[in-house]
Amino acid sequence: MDRTAKIDRTTKETAIEAEFKIDGSGKADISTGIGFFDHMLTLLTVHGFFDLTLRARGDLEVDFHHTVEDVGIVMGQLLAQALGTREGICRYGSGSVPMDEAFSRVNVDLSNRPYLVYNLPSTIRSKGPFDAYLAKEFFRAFSVHGGLNLHVNVDYGENEHHILESVFKALGRALNAACMHHAGLGGVLSSKGTL
Repeated sequence: MDRTAKIDRTTKETAIEAEFKIDGSGKADISTGIGFFDHMLTLLTVHGFFDLTLRARGDLEVDFHHTVEDVGIVMGQLLAQALGTREGICRYGSGSVPMDEAFSRVNVDLSNRPYLVYNLPSTIRSKGPFDAYLAKEFFRAFSVHGGLNLHVNVDYGENEHHILESVFKALGRALNAACMHHAGLGGVLSSKGTL
């Protein structure tokens, strides 16, 4: 099965074109106009062994919020479209990634019941234009539009770059595990028979 998706989304605030392949090799070609965000999406792609091409133009003169949130919407839609009926997938996945002094755990359930849990160290005091709280807007939009229960838990860390890097890498690993086919599963992994 070719688990791919393509979406073009245009609003008065952003224009986004993207192609996504679940069973890829980690090829990332990403340009959002926000260098750090491009870096984070590349990490998610590489460590999830996905393929992602994404072009986003947004009202960055206002701030980064609209672009980051709308990319989250599109990424969620891409995932949902590429997964299709979700039959035969493992459904659950986890990833734990250290990055220097930071350590993050990400757990996902591709349940079609979106929910975000986002726990960061209380010591984070964001000051940059792209910070952990803006990243939360991406994760929220991604969860809602991708139909996934997403738990992000940063156990510790001081450098916010390292913290976010460990989170995006861990998300890639968790999604990769959840999207994998289970050889013995004919339908969806649910006692109800549906997700």
